[in-house]
Amino acid sequence: MKTAKPVKHVIVDDSFWKKYKQVVAEEVIPYQWQALNDELPDTEPSHAIENFRIAAGESSGEYYGTVFQDSDLAKWLETVAFSLRDHPNTALEERADEVIDLLGRAQAEDGYLNTYYLLKEPDNRWTNLRDNHELYCAGHFIEAAVAYYETTGKTKFLNIMEKYVDLIQQTFGTEEGKRKGYPGHEEIELALIKLYDVTAKDQYLKLAQYFIEQRGQHPVYFVEEQEKRKHIQTEPTWNDDNNINFGLGFEYQQAHQPVREQKEAVGHAVRAVYLYIAMADLAAKTGDASLLQACETLWDDVTNYKMYITAGIGSTVNAEAFTCHHDLPNDSMYCETCASVGLAFWANRMLRIAPDRKYADVLERALYNGTISGMDLDGKRFFYVNPLEVKPFQKSRKDQEHVKTERQKWFFCACCPPNLARMIASVEDNMYTQTEDTLYTHLYIASKVNVTLSGQEVEITQTHHYPLDADLALSIHVTEPTVFKWALRIPGWCKQAEVKVNGEVLSLYHLEKGYVEIQRTWKDGDVVTLHLAMPVERIRSNPLVSMNQQQVALQRGPVVYCLEEADNGANLAGLRLPKDNPVTEEFSENLLGGIVKLTLEGYRVKASNALYSSEPPELVPQQITAIPYYAWCNRAKGEMRVWVYES
Repeated sequence: MKTAKPVKHVIVDDSFWKKYKQVVAEEVIPYQWQALNDELPDTEPSHAIENFRIAAGESSGEYYGTVFQDSDLAKWLETVAFSLRDHPNTALEERADEVIDLLGRAQAEDGYLNTYYLLKEPDNRWTNLRDNHELYCAGHFIEAAVAYYETTGKTKFLNIMEKYVDLIQQTFGTEEGKRKGYPGHEEIELALIKLYDVTAKDQYLKLAQYFIEQRGQHPVYFVEEQEKRKHIQTEPTWNDDNNINFGLGFEYQQAHQPVREQKEAVGHAVRAVYLYIAMADLAAKTGDASLLQACETLWDDVTNYKMYITAGIGSTVNAEAFTCHHDLPNDSMYCETCASVGLAFWANRMLRIAPDRKYADVLERALYNGTISGMDLDGKRFFYVNPLEVKPFQKSRKDQEHVKTERQKWFFCACCPPNLARMIASVEDNMYTQTEDTLYTHLYIASKVNVTLSGQEVEITQTHHYPLDADLALSIHVTEPTVFKWALRIPGWCKQAEVKVNGEVLSLYHLEKGYVEIQRTWKDGDVVTLHLAMPVERIRSNPLVSMNQQQVALQRGPVVYCLEEADNGANLAGLRLPKDNPVTEEFSENLLGGIVKLTLEGYRVKASNALYSSEPPELVPQQITAIPYYAWCNRAKGEMRVWVYES
């Protein structure tokens, strides 16, 4: 199995993503630091920093927060690491160093580092892997340590986590005297492979492999673990009653079968995609064809049957989980921000194994829609749940109280804001992969990068205003002519593309899995131009998605659109889009940070006093306006709708 490696150190100069990265650097990181220190008024306290101070003996009090509260701090540190790459900030780096020093002081002598157990149940480590997230938190701190080391070259954080991993390795495995457990919430598996990448220590890869391959073995470890808990003094959890795992059984943790036998994505959506990321990473490292096949089978199940048009996944509030094929309700759905972020990370890993447009298209769909919708444009408010339809009666419905009509300042369970921040801060890491002599371009983000191809230094500069504009230029700078292959993705949504090299049109008759491959001797100043036509498309659902029938969604390029009450008035369900009416596109520089706004002439069903009637409805002409889905809920609070009835 020949895999491509990610290309890092891309310098982003993009009108869309540079703005988001700046918001993360200047607004989100300081805002989340305040949240972690309980300095935000009228919000749920975090206590994450205080928990570590108490654990270090530097403060008094009791543990507060979810059992995975530590992970919020870990993701903040990882975001800082990524942000420092293009926003150097001495004061911020010093603050991160101080936090890392605090972690070291809180760490137990044997390497253990989890404030919930250090403070609340010091004698009960590793007794509830199913529910209490010890290994999940460890994984996020490992990821943060790797990112901080790669950015700064400092090893202290890495050393702290290697000490912890050594303890974990002594604790878990198939050897005599070790626990044969694995995490209820996957995360450490993918983190260990990242740790292996920067240390080249085989034991980390083997530990990741153990956690992945032990999952789903029978008898199920969580049953044995729960029986043992009956004989010790331990805090009861939400999951210790008869309705185990929200009634889903061990499918909730993807622990119902060994991973190679899993054919369908089930259970908690975030847990699932974190597992699939690790499986893809392990397949890439070991060349395991059966593991790769499992990844591909699961990918097709998610993206062909269980994914929203926004790349949201996890359609039910019960267990934040996948359900059956084509069950994609728009108003009661869940679509946790973390789930779309995880889907983007999984797509990134699949692209390293096999450059294929089907992965990059989903990656792009997630980045421009279902992830960044989780944060308002100034980085101060956040969605946990990302609905595709918001209407007045939801606030009166107990079964839809999880759907919010406006973003929140913070959450008691605050996994989503820092997860989104770390994704935005490192978005450029999704753009390219390479082999020794081939460069794959998966995403179009205005930027500059230096890579080594065929033994020569090559500089690539992307210049454009994608996704606002359809014309892109990519230029080459080399000190001497260099032979390499350049594979550029032609997005699946693009029905009319044109690619030129130095003005000469290339044939796109045969694409290699959605990529145009250009093999030539590249010279300094060579320019590749792309025209990726992005007219507004009316997207329709598979007829088995029953709730979307006779409705369409508007999409321009990779961006999905929605209607808001702020533009169209109340009762969006009463609007009708005529099939043949043209759509007008207008760039509005001062609207929602600069967007392409869509308008068309449509109709509204005239209101009636009768609850039921045999008379056909009267249609009143009305101009209909659509904005990008990611930008909704940044003006007046009100209704929103992605799928609109067509007339």
